[in-house]
Amino acid sequence: MPSVTPRVLLADASGLRLLDAESGDTVHTHASTDFLRLSDAGDGRHVVVADGDVFRVYDAGIELKAHGDHDQAYTYNPGLTEVTYAAKKAGHVVPHSGQTALFGDGDGSIQLVATDEIAKPGANVERRTADAPHHGVAVWLGGQGLLTTQGAADARKTIELKAGDRVAAKTDDCAGVHGEATAKPANGAPVVFFGCEDGPVVFRDMAFHKIAVKEAYARTGNAAGSPTSPVVLTDYKTDKEAKPERPTRVALVDTHKDSLRTVELGSSYWFRSLGRGPHGEGLVLTYDGNLTVLDQDKATVAARIPAIGEWQEKDKWQEPGPILKVAGDRAYVTDAQHKQLVVVDLEKREVVARHTLDSPAVEMAVVTGAAEGADDHAGHSH
Repeated sequence: MPSVTPRVLLADASGLRLLDAESGDTVHTHASTDFLRLSDAGDGRHVVVADGDVFRVYDAGIELKAHGDHDQAYTYNPGLTEVTYAAKKAGHVVPHSGQTALFGDGDGSIQLVATDEIAKPGANVERRTADAPHHGVAVWLGGQGLLTTQGAADARKTIELKAGDRVAAKTDDCAGVHGEATAKPANGAPVVFFGCEDGPVVFRDMAFHKIAVKEAYARTGNAAGSPTSPVVLTDYKTDKEAKPERPTRVALVDTHKDSLRTVELGSSYWFRSLGRGPHGEGLVLTYDGNLTVLDQDKATVAARIPAIGEWQEKDKWQEPGPILKVAGDRAYVTDAQHKQLVVVDLEKREVVARHTLDSPAVEMAVVTGAAEGADDHAGHSH
């Protein structure tokens, strides 16, 4: 069967660097001194680069296309395309149900672009606007409409489902709403998790469901979902005054049963630490350098894979620190201190490669050539 080797796009102090995930060889570089944030476009080939007040589109140069009963592999010249989408304080990018939603925090703009046309010059863009600018997110649910946060720069608690101009469902019960992730569909329809400061909210069956928590302040928001599991993995913070808080527990939220369980890891983590494995297992990169594997159904620690050296979150989140990304049965971990990209085989639960980097990475995206399914978007962080 034709195949392509996944590629890893890194953002660092010098710009963008594209690597062959198997060999670690540099495929392409792009110089930039801007602070760049990277998000999967959803088509398996492109990465959306948030650069100040614009979303740019980077072509990683690999693609798998269906051809009869098999896939055909294609390669292209990698690099930034000429396609851009203006948005003040370009923020979160969410591909779902065939549309990629681009959210502008500074103007509340929402741009919906067909995922398979994200890099097409002159692609049709459906434009929506939140009621006010805020650090928000939008998720396209196909025939059900558009899920979007509402709020202001200093406070937000509302999530709406909009069908055209009509508000079809709404909740104001999500203090500090932040972060989303999709889980295994229920009754053939999408299920979406949202993080809050007083227990998360789940959108399911055209309604919002509040998840009860024991603490008065229990912030969730950096989340990782799986299309094969109803359980969403999320951070779990209970000290409102700590800056930064260094939690040692994560939460596993059953989005079909509206329940939450916490797991003690014995070591802390940060917002770039969460991922999901090929079987829906939870993955957390902890301060002790382990890639901690969670049984998402039992809410227990299943394994600890030594991956990198010990580390700790820095005071400024924009500084280089470890990053976890997952593609298929491989986990990709950056080691900022030792300037490495570490590759972990999640089936064998062992490190299979260590690639040397020229400088520590700040952001990472992994492309495989294969487009995400309608419900494959895992979630987002920060």
